[in-house]
Amino acid sequence: MNTLHYKGYVGSVAFSEKDNVFFGKVEGIDGLVNFEGESVKELTDAFHAAVDDYITYCREEGLEPHKSYSGSLNVRLTPEMHSRVAMLAKQAGISINAFIKSAVEKQVAMML
Repeated sequence: MNTLHYKGYVGSVAFSEKDNVFFGKVEGIDGLVNFEGESVKELTDAFHAAVDDYITYCREEGLEPHKSYSGSLNVRLTPEMHSRVAMLAKQAGISINAFIKSAVEKQVAMML
């Protein structure tokens, strides 16, 4: 997925060939904030304006601007992968949850 980044927010980006327009939405928030533009510059400017407007709106309404997550996550794996993870976790002397948590943390650290 193509994304834009601004003030800690991420915007998804897509293109409509039919409408000849780039469009996207601000991800990771409670609510739907869209933006669009006919060029990369217009799209980027619209994304920045959408984020700024969203932050202003949240401040005025006393809302937390970032979406809150519980920290609990269901992960779907094939039975074969589940078995492999279970065996590797057992060999490492940790729970499956701790094994997956560690793997996700490592992957996220590599991407930052």
